[in-house]
Amino acid sequence: MDFSISEELETIRRSVREFVEKELFPREDYIENEDCLPAELIEGARKLGLFGTSTPEQYGGLGLDMVGKCVVGRELGRGHAGFSGFIGAHTGIGTSGLVLAGSEPLKQKYLPMMAEGKMIGAFALTEPDAGSDAAALKTTAIKKKDRWILSGVKHFITNGPEADVVTTMAVTDPSRGARGISAFVVEKVFPGYKVGKIEKKMGLRGSHTSEIIFDQCEVPEENLLGREGEGFVTALKILASGRAGLGARCVGACKRLIELSLRYAQGRVQFGKPVFENQAIQWMLADMTMETAAAEALTMQTAWKVDQGADIIMDAAMTKLFASEVYCRVADRAVQIHGGMGYMKEYPIERIYRDARITRIYEGTSEVQRMIIAGQLERRGY
Repeated sequence: MDFSISEELETIRRSVREFVEKELFPREDYIENEDCLPAELIEGARKLGLFGTSTPEQYGGLGLDMVGKCVVGRELGRGHAGFSGFIGAHTGIGTSGLVLAGSEPLKQKYLPMMAEGKMIGAFALTEPDAGSDAAALKTTAIKKKDRWILSGVKHFITNGPEADVVTTMAVTDPSRGARGISAFVVEKVFPGYKVGKIEKKMGLRGSHTSEIIFDQCEVPEENLLGREGEGFVTALKILASGRAGLGARCVGACKRLIELSLRYAQGRVQFGKPVFENQAIQWMLADMTMETAAAEALTMQTAWKVDQGADIIMDAAMTKLFASEVYCRVADRAVQIHGGMGYMKEYPIERIYRDARITRIYEGTSEVQRMIIAGQLERRGY
């Protein structure tokens, strides 16, 4: 198992880091205050190819493997979580369903535009009564001639207000339970598609979350993603691959928190010496660094397994669980090291602390990840 990266990928990594530090860092306060991603930032991301990391080269993307996407994700994770969440939802759960299960006509129709960032992607699984229990969907899809008619409400959909193309799960055969769920590619311009309530959140400013309402929404029959009845399996595959990417973004955020905390501890003088010289501070920084390194190793191992075509259900759950919980612990220690300043909006620590909390909830809560891990242990042993 070799995690060394190619010269080409290293060039991409350096370009993304430069973009984050020169273009994203100076705009973080604007994003936070205005709850908006600046147009020039989006255009810069387009030019860099960030919207096409998951898209194969033949459709205009960078065609990165999972290790490559995680390398990029680590760098994006160092920046504002609203921006990395917007890009991550588009390239991860918003795009990967088409790449995994899309017919050739669907790929040709959507992927080039998505790779350029001219069409934004999202993923609609969660409903008011179907969060962790994803198989309890109520959104239905009924076939009428050459159309599927979708009816129902999705909520907590990342990129919902901006999305042009939404991978959507709906029930096509209620009698079959999870095996009666199918996946569809739904455009915002289809009749009966509406954006509902836009949520006000604790963090992730700049990344918008909303309801999506399907009011007898008309979806062409060719926009069925994969085979009828395979939507739940497709959703699990999309989420599993997405969890490695989320782990990488958590690792990137941890690294920035460590950088900020070390710099502050070395410069903050109390009782005649930098607070870094206090053992309590050193131990916190040591634990932050050690746990981040462990999360990074687990993330890259899972990414490597994805690229080998291995079964990564358990690995993806462990990665998402561990990396998100490490991120929250690192953020908490960063606040403690900064003391009162860590609680003030003047420093980015306060924002990062709020942004960290959602990672233990979305794309499968920590409790659900533990259920998955335990279920895999029972199924295949250890």
